[in-house]
Amino acid sequence: MNLEETISRIPPLDREVMEAAEARQSHLTKPAGALGRLEELSILLAGITGSSRPRFSERTLVVAAASHGVTEEVVSAYPTSVTEQMVHNILGGGAAINVLANAAGARLVAVDVGVSPAPQPHPELRRVRLAPGTRNMLREPTMPREHAQQIVESGIMLAEELADYGTTLLGLGDMGIGNTTAAAAIVAAITGAPVEQATGRGTMIGDAVLRNKRAVISDALGRHRPDPEDALGVLGKVGGYEIGFLAGCCLGAAAHRIPVILDGLPVVSAAVLADRLAPAVRSFMIAGHRSAEPGQHVALRHLGLEPLLDLGMRLGEGSGAALAMPLVVAAARTLDEMATFGEAGVDEESDAGQG
Repeated sequence: MNLEETISRIPPLDREVMEAAEARQSHLTKPAGALGRLEELSILLAGITGSSRPRFSERTLVVAAASHGVTEEVVSAYPTSVTEQMVHNILGGGAAINVLANAAGARLVAVDVGVSPAPQPHPELRRVRLAPGTRNMLREPTMPREHAQQIVESGIMLAEELADYGTTLLGLGDMGIGNTTAAAAIVAAITGAPVEQATGRGTMIGDAVLRNKRAVISDALGRHRPDPEDALGVLGKVGGYEIGFLAGCCLGAAAHRIPVILDGLPVVSAAVLADRLAPAVRSFMIAGHRSAEPGQHVALRHLGLEPLLDLGMRLGEGSGAALAMPLVVAAARTLDEMATFGEAGVDEESDAGQG
């Protein structure tokens, strides 16, 4: 499907199913509300999937990788070549996300959406290359507008393929030296937050590089003046190919009633773009964790999402989404597998109450 068709197919939450899930929750063998946010999450999952007892047997984590021209301005602690090297590390099974995806019981899908130099061919690497990375946002728009739409639609296509494969729960991750600069620029442009609030240390840069990073973003936004109402325009002026691709994954998954677990700043900036394109998509998003990047906090507030975890992480790769995935599965399983008072033959009410 193209972008417009996908947006038109994103459904609202199924409120009738949510009411059924809430009714079942109220009769499970536990004090009301005893599982806290897991109960709220299970009801949301019912509304997303359209099933009062959702099950997530096929779980997938997508990691999209791309290079960024803005690294010419020394905004990261690592050279841009690390992006290509880390793609090969992921393909070789040696990255953190490999370990965490395995722990979550999730299939890992790596996508090259513009890494420079191009990674060597690998049977597990997908390629969606419109360019060898973005241009330097300080000097010129990062990509042509037509590329912005094409890369979003490429993410939609992958989400559709994964839905056909049987994926029922999707986590998103990123890889790209310099991409917290692009992500912070997107967040500042769309939310209106000051650049200082949207921009953090990324790969643990020092004070001088942080000041330069913020200045680069401010200058780029001043030069290009992206319209906050025009998501594709923002993406084309200061964004990244992997960020646009992940925005498409959000949209495509929502159109197929697949919950999407978000990771750190680059992924959440993609969610902000998707939300600006189709506000209905917000209901299908779950914030996996609160990262150490301040821009992610700004973006999550903008989206009205409360993270499941707060571990002080700043890795990316989908690590926070992978760690949150078992919690999402657990929430659904409690709703589906716990016995009700009637099923278990346990008295639901007593004079003494429960406690």
